[in-house]
Amino acid sequence: MALLEIRDIEVYYGVIKAIKGISFDVNEGEVIALIGANGAGKTTTLHTITGLLSAKAGSITFDGKDITKIPAHKIVSMGMAHVPEGRRVFSQLSVYDNLKMGAYTRTDKDEIEESLAMVYSKFPRLEERKTQLAGTLSGGEQQMLAMGRALMSRPKIVLMDEPSMGLSPIFVEEIFKIIEEISSSGTTVLLVEQNAKKALSIADRAYVLETGNIVLEGDAKELMNNETVKKAYLGE
Repeated sequence: MALLEIRDIEVYYGVIKAIKGISFDVNEGEVIALIGANGAGKTTTLHTITGLLSAKAGSITFDGKDITKIPAHKIVSMGMAHVPEGRRVFSQLSVYDNLKMGAYTRTDKDEIEESLAMVYSKFPRLEERKTQLAGTLSGGEQQMLAMGRALMSRPKIVLMDEPSMGLSPIFVEEIFKIIEEISSSGTTVLLVEQNAKKALSIADRAYVLETGNIVLEGDAKELMNNETVKKAYLGE
């Protein structure tokens, strides 16, 4: 059984049907890329999975439980973390306090400290800047903080929305290396990313979304060599 199962979900904004009955699976330990143009419905899909939007039809099953109608804060405590588009760090709080906010569903102080040490080992820059206000960090550092904060909840799966957006090429490389590390340490990743080439280079499988429909799916490396994908998303 897949860790995350999406079945025939439909999502509306008013009368506009944004997601048109899509289905896909994410298996434990995989990196799954969801690629598509602006407005294809990628962020809407993530928001529906994490409970920030409600599906009008269809079902979402996570770790064997139906979470279609469960509110977002309860989904976090079940083992799902979301790194939102635009990072959304608490700019007036320190790096340390932002990270602690990521562990708000947990109670064991020793385990929280262990997670903090793990995050600092993955993101040494955050430890160097732990007393600094998050709003004074660079864009790349804020992205690292958003990812570190998500890992503080010890998730089974992390949903990442456009982690490379607006970053310099050096930071893009660094962020994708860290996503690979997160995956290799056993956390499942569902990645929404406009940089299709980078996303497909680290993903196991991928789905291509166009105007609320999945139009292509398959092994990420095979999709990288697909002529349609090359023309539409890889600039080739």
